[in-house]
Amino acid sequence: MSEPAQVPSATVRPHTRSHSLPPYRGILAVDAKDFTGYPAIQHGEISRVIPQLLQTSFSRARLPEVWEERRFPDSTGDGYVFGFEPSSMPFVIHPWLSTLQELLTEFNVNSMGTVRIRLRASLHIGPLPDSGDDFDGNGTPRNDTHRLLDSVPVKAVLATQSENVTQVAAILSDRCYQDAVASGYTGRHPDYFIEVPASVEGKRFEQRAWLYVPAPSGNLHDPRILGEGVAGGSHEPEDHRAEREALPQRTAAPSFRADRGIVNGGHVEGGQTVNNVEGGQTVNHVEDGGRYIGGDHVGGDSIGGDYVGGNKAGTVHGNQGDTVHGDKSTATGRPREDR
Repeated sequence: MSEPAQVPSATVRPHTRSHSLPPYRGILAVDAKDFTGYPAIQHGEISRVIPQLLQTSFSRARLPEVWEERRFPDSTGDGYVFGFEPSSMPFVIHPWLSTLQELLTEFNVNSMGTVRIRLRASLHIGPLPDSGDDFDGNGTPRNDTHRLLDSVPVKAVLATQSENVTQVAAILSDRCYQDAVASGYTGRHPDYFIEVPASVEGKRFEQRAWLYVPAPSGNLHDPRILGEGVAGGSHEPEDHRAEREALPQRTAAPSFRADRGIVNGGHVEGGQTVNNVEGGQTVNHVEDGGRYIGGDHVGGDSIGGDYVGGNKAGTVHGNQGDTVHGDKSTATGRPREDR
């Protein structure tokens, strides 16, 4: 009589003692758009042709070793995932994604519409077990790669772009972008990549990520791609917004008020007359033929009248008249030449 099988138990407890990090691997996952929309009889055909297309595209991009040396490969039915040496990541981003776009365009033309394959691709880098065991490749970086593949922005790209032009939409994790693109190792300028908030409907997942579309055919700044609440269809990164808000704000131009008077802030041609009457008595009379009046400064024949209100029957000390400085033609009776 055979002994009953032993119940397996977990042997690794986190945060109890230190362990060596697994080797870092680049991770590539692809997924076919509208796979479930095809009749069930075609599902097997699509599942077989996807890895064939990947193999051919790596060969055409002169990267056959990436495919031949792939780690923990796995078919997902409507897609494929595998690991590779992270040193190859810049070449996988470019030229491989562009080569895949060209190959799928050729395939979809020749398939005569019976099966059209358009692929989403996600790229990530991180530590994953890779000892040759059947369960290698499992870990947070792998999970995040699949979350990125299912995220709203990259799905929206293929939904909004022309099926006759755009066959590939790729999304890169921020780590992948920083290590391979921003560092300058990839043969594509960073301006080809668009930062997006990658989230997955119904999942607790949201990360900074980067879209790359080798052959765009529409507006990649569509709010459906960049996320809700993006005004004008453009995404402003949080650090950019902070910089903008830190800039000094403009203040409104000051306003001036002149009771019983005139305020001019520009060029004045001709004369201006102000008659202010209070209680039957003229208290201020100004005539000016000057060319510029700004605030309380009168250029030309300067007249500065003082307005006096109330009873002034008491003792007055000092000069209560109009103080005149400079050349005043009214003092001599001679007209003043215009300047």
